[in-house]
Amino acid sequence: MTVADTRTRPWHGVMVATALPLRADLSVDYDAYAEHVAALIAAGCDGVVPNGSLGEYQTLTDDERARVVRVAVEAAGDGARVMPGVSAYGSTGARRWAEQAAEAGCGSVLLLPPNAYRADHAAVHAHYAEAARAGLPVVAYNNPYDTKVDLTPGLLARLHADGHIVAVKEFSGDVRRAYEIAELAPRLDLLVGADDVLLELALAGAAGWIAGFPNALPGACLTLYRAAVERDLDLALPLYRALHPLLRWDSKPEFVQAVKAAMEIAGRPGGPTRPPRSPLSAEGTAAVRAATEKALAEGLD
Repeated sequence: MTVADTRTRPWHGVMVATALPLRADLSVDYDAYAEHVAALIAAGCDGVVPNGSLGEYQTLTDDERARVVRVAVEAAGDGARVMPGVSAYGSTGARRWAEQAAEAGCGSVLLLPPNAYRADHAAVHAHYAEAARAGLPVVAYNNPYDTKVDLTPGLLARLHADGHIVAVKEFSGDVRRAYEIAELAPRLDLLVGADDVLLELALAGAAGWIAGFPNALPGACLTLYRAAVERDLDLALPLYRALHPLLRWDSKPEFVQAVKAAMEIAGRPGGPTRPPRSPLSAEGTAAVRAATEKALAEGLD
């Protein structure tokens, strides 16, 4: 069953940054991925974000990466629900991936700033301008920890004013930025970029959530998001507290392994991760298992 899309923009709502199921030999299980995408849409998620960090895009071949997008579009049943990550070391590469997304029928794309070096504002501006030439709406991804490039509110406002981005996935963890972004670029959509600040950014007016843990617990995460944006704190706050032991993994270096481990515990296909990501430690595995099993026992699935 495909849930009706009530969003006003393709990048709004709960867009799940999909984990990519791998077989034991580390090959991509495209059938399992298609089933996973379809299940997320049927559960009520608004769309999916393939080829993000959670999708291990850095380890994929070009052919694998392109096929993942095509599989996601077909499984979602509506390309507008698919926002592929198009990050690349070169701006030309980012534009090429954005063009591939457009050819596949996607509704928007997600793009990190240049991450091969600490780019200045002029280079960041040129990077987003190049990707925007593909013609799809571009959502900027601010992750200053991994890229060492900080998309500050002022820089975001300039990129938006020049027509290069429509929204930002905010992963800095600084919830104060939501208010400065709204002041400097009131028409730029703020998207929650880290699961463990969902409630804070939803209350600050976020238009969507590029989410990790709906991969494992879509129903509970959707309930939390909707309660948060509707400012129903009687429902949202205790649910947020209950899920936070899992949600905070989204801001840890082992987030891919943690999400996949939770998926497996919840009966959803995750599989291993490709090197250089190694399996979770015994301590980490135990923590994810305990938190996931507790959530499931409480009916949070």
